[in-house]
Amino acid sequence: MLFHSSLRKDLARNFGATLLILVTIVMTITLIRTLGQASRGSVNPSEVLLVMGFSVLGQMTTIITLSLFIASVATLTRMYGESEMVIWFASGQGLGQFIRPLLRFAWPIFVVIGLLSLFVWPWSHQQIQDLRQRYEKRNDVERIAPGQFQESAGGNRVFFIDKDSPSQDWGHNVFVSSRDGRLESVTTASQGRIEFVGPDRFLFLENGQQWLTHLDTGETRLTQFERYQLLIDTNSAPVGGLLNSRQSTTLQLIQQPNPNNQAELSWRVGLVFTAVNMVLLALALSAVNPRVGRSYHLGLALFVFVAYYNLMNVGQSWISAGRVGALSFVFGLHGGVLAISLMWLYWRHMNWSWRNGLPALRPAQRSAS
Repeated sequence: MLFHSSLRKDLARNFGATLLILVTIVMTITLIRTLGQASRGSVNPSEVLLVMGFSVLGQMTTIITLSLFIASVATLTRMYGESEMVIWFASGQGLGQFIRPLLRFAWPIFVVIGLLSLFVWPWSHQQIQDLRQRYEKRNDVERIAPGQFQESAGGNRVFFIDKDSPSQDWGHNVFVSSRDGRLESVTTASQGRIEFVGPDRFLFLENGQQWLTHLDTGETRLTQFERYQLLIDTNSAPVGGLLNSRQSTTLQLIQQPNPNNQAELSWRVGLVFTAVNMVLLALALSAVNPRVGRSYHLGLALFVFVAYYNLMNVGQSWISAGRVGALSFVFGLHGGVLAISLMWLYWRHMNWSWRNGLPALRPAQRSAS
């Protein structure tokens, strides 16, 4: 049908352009934030693009939903502005007939949003957390950059090796400054290497000397050595540990229905309902006067989208705090928005106005005249 095909073609063109623009903006913002984290030592500099990719992938549900909403509002607003709606209405197509082609275009997007929110969202957060933990749990020597002073993970040691060191496991002109309680030591050696003794890792220094200083008494002792053994780190626990609700799979959230997991599950399920409601709200919001600019309705649409997502965030915090039940909130918020959207659409479809909806005002106006 010409009506359906032309509408879906415009929707696809606007959706693709909007999605490309929003993904570019989010990638740029995420890249800047990830670079800042890398400069503070929270992210491995060599994994910046990987962390950025997982972060953008986790935000794709919101990006796709917003793209679909903006594309629907922009397409329908243009049809009103260029009087295409007048032609379709004159040919017998009411506003209610637009629901079918809109949902027919949007249902594959709803499926993608559901898969992303239920499966990809927790997986991307888990991957980011694993990358950060793996970088934080690297041993002290792996933190060392040749030619630079580098602080250890616990902040109680400072390392330095010569810039011309042959490898990471072997170095020349080694400097180690450490502090254990009120005892401070400064150790220098002509060379050093890393060796494993059982599960522990040691730094073996050769031909050096060590200054020990007691901070309370000021007593200093100098020791020269030909060979010195320094413990770097013990056998650490594997990367991972307890998962928070964002990193837990949807099945784990269902199997462990505590308040935090219920709040996270309501958020994931609500993303799909939000996408459906946004399409219906776009149809109701897009009616414009051709003589009036379109920016007002687009700004109103963005305000509705932001308000909707803020309500979801507020509800998630309420559920985690035990102030409201998950099912009550999901049906209350998303069901309420769906009811308002359908009522608004019916009002538009019947071409009612506030004056027609309030006939009691007419006698008062006539008597006043």
